Order: sequence, then structure tokens, then C-alpha cells
Amino acid sequence: MTALARTMQGVRTFAADVGQGFFEITHNGFALVGLATVFCVLAVSARPDLREAGEARLMSWLQARQMMAVGMQVELDAIDRATAANPQDLPKQQAAIAYWLSKKYRVAPEPVSALVAEAYEIGERVKLDPTLILAVMAVESGFNPFAQSPVGAQGLMQVMTKVHTDKYENFGGKLAAFDPVSNLRVGVKVLQECIQRAGSLSAGLRFYVGAANLDEDGGYADKVMAEHERLKQVAAGRSVPVSQPQTIRTVAPAPADLPAAPADKLAAWSVS
Repeated sequence: MTALARTMQGVRTFAADVGQGFFEITHNGFALVGLATVFCVLAVSARPDLREAGEARLMSWLQARQMMAVGMQVELDAIDRATAANPQDLPKQQAAIAYWLSKKYRVAPEPVSALVAEAYEIGERVKLDPTLILAVMAVESGFNPFAQSPVGAQGLMQVMTKVHTDKYENFGGKLAAFDPVSNLRVGVKVLQECIQRAGSLSAGLRFYVGAANLDEDGGYADKVMAEHERLKQVAAGRSVPVSQPQTIRTVAPAPADLPAAPADKLAAWSVS
């Protein structure tokens, strides 16, 4: 055997030894990784707290990376806080009302759709016409969830937050007055109490606006009833012209002029 042949054989033997060693090391490494993975899975299964902590850290890391990529804080669950619904998902009657209110009060149809659906659900539960609830909301705030009157009435239904603090406790506190759905639910409760106390819808609306002891209510009840009638026609499928919303200019009485009644039954005030 020549020197060159011996050298080539030695190289082949060396290469074979290196390859075998690499295979064994890699094989053992994969086996260790597999064992570590199985161990981690078993540990996480036995300790839910470890799994939750791991998921939280992973989510935090992913959000941090995404924030760096887009240049602002990312909240993928923010949509859960939005008061909005697709009007096309509503029943035909409710969708017609949502689109009509959207055009008249120049607000987006999606949040109005959520309020329409809520008004129908609450109205059925408390035996109040949902179009009446929406009419009160329209006249009171024009669907501005952040509206506030000079006397402190707040939100969509212009409820006196300080008077009805106890009702807002069921929604986490008085700041819920600016959550559209919470304000709607509290406002409907106040409206229901006013109607029951007054004995009629017209008189109940006077109580609601705080004009029970006044000679007139600034046309408030008539405006609500007129809007109520228009909404009923829209719900019935009739074509109702969209006119510019009117601003309520009622003169609200001072708290001392209110008729004696328990604090939780005082009427809400309208926007002035």
C-alpha cells in the first residue's frame, strides 16, 4: 500500500469517526431536549399557576414586540370595551331605527345599533316601549354619552348622577354614568319609577325632566312623544323624513323646588 493510499484511508477513517461521534452527540442532544420538553409539559400540567405565569409572560413579550413594531401600545382586547354592533346583524326593525337615528343625530350607526338592541332588550324586560326609551335618549342628549347639563345630569339619559349614586353602585360606581349601556340601564330604571309614581306616561316624563311642580315643562314631554311617534313609524317600515335635531331648552328647577320624594326616585334632568 502506497503512502498516498494509507493517507486517504486514514482520512476516511477519521471522517467516519467524526461523523459517528456527531451523530451520537446530536442524537443524545435531541433526546435530552425531548426529555426536557416532556418534563416541562408534565410540570405545567401539574401546576396550572406555572402555565398561567408562562402564558402571561409570553403575551407580555409578544405585546412588547408588537408595540415596538407599530410604535404605539397595543390592546387586542380593546374591542371588548367598545359599545358597538353591526347594524346588519340586527333584526330589520331595529336596523331601520339605528340607521334613521344615525342620520338624524349624525352619529355612527354601530354604537347606535348597540344602544337600539339594548333598548329593545331592556324594554321587553321592564315593559316599556323601546322606541320611547330611545326617544328620551334622543331628546336628552342627542346620543352624546358624555353630555352634562349645568345642574349635573350626565350621560345618554341625562341622569342626575349625584342623586342616583346608589343605582350606579351596581355598575361599579358613579363614573359608570359615562358608560353608555350602564347609563341607559339606570336611566330606564329612573324613567320607570317616574311613570309609576306619576301614574301616566305624560306626567312621568314631567317628573323625569324635573318639572313636576312647574306650570309647564318647556315642551319636553311633547318633544319626547313626537320623537317616540316618529320612531314607531320608522319601526313600522314607513319613510320618515330626517330633520335636524332640536335642542331642549327646559328650565330645570332648583333641587329645593322638587316635590318631596325618596332620593332614589328623584327625576333626571334634561340637557339645557
